Amino acid sequence: MPQITDPIPQEIQVELQQLNFDLDQKIPAKKLDKNLLIATWNIRAFGDLTKNWQSQSDDSPKRDYHSLLCIVEIIKRFDVIAVQEVKGNIRALRYALKLLGTNYSLILTDVNRGKVGNDERMAYIFDTRRVKMSGLACELVVPEEWQKSVGEEVMKEQFCRSPYAVSFKSNEQTFILVTLHILYGKKSTDRINELKGIANWMADWAKDLNAYHQNLITLGDFNIDKRGDLLNQTFIESGLFVPPSLQSPEVTRSIFDETKYYDQIAWFQNKKGVNNLSLKYNTGGNYDFMQTCLINRPLTKVQKSWMLSDHYPLWVEFNL
Repeated sequence: MPQITDPIPQEIQVELQQLNFDLDQKIPAKKLDKNLLIATWNIRAFGDLTKNWQSQSDDSPKRDYHSLLCIVEIIKRFDVIAVQEVKGNIRALRYALKLLGTNYSLILTDVNRGKVGNDERMAYIFDTRRVKMSGLACELVVPEEWQKSVGEEVMKEQFCRSPYAVSFKSNEQTFILVTLHILYGKKSTDRINELKGIANWMADWAKDLNAYHQNLITLGDFNIDKRGDLLNQTFIESGLFVPPSLQSPEVTRSIFDETKYYDQIAWFQNKKGVNNLSLKYNTGGNYDFMQTCLINRPLTKVQKSWMLSDHYPLWVEFNL
């Protein structure tokens, strides 16, 4: 049985070279003490791994060494990336860390139990040469008193998959990332209560953090179907701001449907429209891996989604 640390087959090496060339064109380079690259990626069912360079038709799971190498090359481009849909079985994640090497580290939650938890974890992978943890790691919990103060129509229960907040530091700039994966439900209105609950929680926290010049950024899979509807009703009205570059129709989230608006990166603005960040936003976008990964294998889009993901990674660049 081949090992992930064995020499990479020649045809895969060639593809990875082409992938890296494309990444060079589309993702800003890391610049020491100059910029900060933050990303979010829902990696579909990021759990087990078939220990072979190419999985076969009877293998389960379909994710193999080849597809994991592609995922790792994309992850390397960012200083810190929030990953959703990490499963209880973390073999693929452990192997990814082997490939990333000793300069990368990881922090993640325990498994969300219960049916709606879907055996999922939240994780952050970060480049320790450029980003350090700065002390805080917590899951957001709804205070009991909030049901009275914000109304039962906003939040009747805890978050299905608790948002995960971790603080980091880069070049003396401290920032708190809050990653989440909203329950999809049977229809879009099923998400409103949870989205409103998280938005209210974040807005209240941001008021305290602003006094200490802390940067608060939320990112993850919000499961918002269309541009404008749920986002306006829940996040935008609470003061959260999505940069225009991520609102462009060209910045797609789903490999199946360009109209979906699932994944977001957002932060708060004050009443005058000024960002409550000491970080200076530069640019952002997605990365479309469909034309650069596993391109020489006869795979359908659905098959690729189980090997790579059904979501594109979404990223932003800040100037330090």
